[in-house]
Amino acid sequence: MPERISFHDQIKRNKIKSVLLIFIIFVVFVVLGYVISYGFTPEYFFSIMIISIIISIGYILISYYKSDKIALASVRAKPASRTEHRQFYHSVESMCLASGMPMPKLYIMENEQINAFATGRDPKRSVICVTTGALKKLNKQELEGVIAHELSHVANYDIRFMTLTAVLVGMIAIFSQLFLRSLWFRGGSSRNNRGNMIIMLIGIALAIIAPIIVKLVQLAISRKREYAADASGVKFTRYPKGLADALKKISEEHPSEQTKKDVNKAIAPLFISDPFKRKIKGLFSTHPPLIERIKILERM
Repeated sequence: MPERISFHDQIKRNKIKSVLLIFIIFVVFVVLGYVISYGFTPEYFFSIMIISIIISIGYILISYYKSDKIALASVRAKPASRTEHRQFYHSVESMCLASGMPMPKLYIMENEQINAFATGRDPKRSVICVTTGALKKLNKQELEGVIAHELSHVANYDIRFMTLTAVLVGMIAIFSQLFLRSLWFRGGSSRNNRGNMIIMLIGIALAIIAPIIVKLVQLAISRKREYAADASGVKFTRYPKGLADALKKISEEHPSEQTKKDVNKAIAPLFISDPFKRKIKGLFSTHPPLIERIKILERM
């Protein structure tokens, strides 16, 4: 029989791994900047860095403060009705009591597929949206498991955490592009003419590779936050079978043409599972495999 897993240990491990991964992104940014600085005068180097930071942070701040409105508008979600969606309201209220969190705003997305997502920059400004398919196909325990998972994203400040990650990733991507484009205008010259050619070549290689590396790390962080939300959800419900059974039902579904029309790929990572059921696995996936999540939940 497999060894039992403590959800407290699972939460702790995933949080540590997430912090370590974001540290890797920061290290890549520092190394990239350090190497490139050898090929340019300090003034030129810092100009590129400042521009990349301003553009990246400006773009991310707009997304951060408008994330809930952008996500809800993109799927044409509507506010949930307390009378028509009574079970949804009762389940969320129960989970809020269990977790000690404030009541989020509730929305419904017209879609037959079982899915849900949470957004909002903090617990006081949070939103939970579920599909009509989830309300129809999930029983009380399964729906509570899904809601507990989404509340966990809010409780763990995942939107804020992923925004920080996006800022660093965006800075590296913009910084790399500005550096590579600037080479065309400088005609390949460097601070010591050809003396730093090797360093310059390393800088060019890093500028090309770094955005790919940090994007993979960002996806890894996204997967770890899903595992953490599963474990935190169990902490709220004390019933891992509910979420596990919901994920089993999700794994048996196939995306419809309507789903492909209704969901913008940019917000797909917000959902409890990939709404497109893309066959991308491993390093390039936004979500961990459902079968792995189910196995971990069954051992709690």
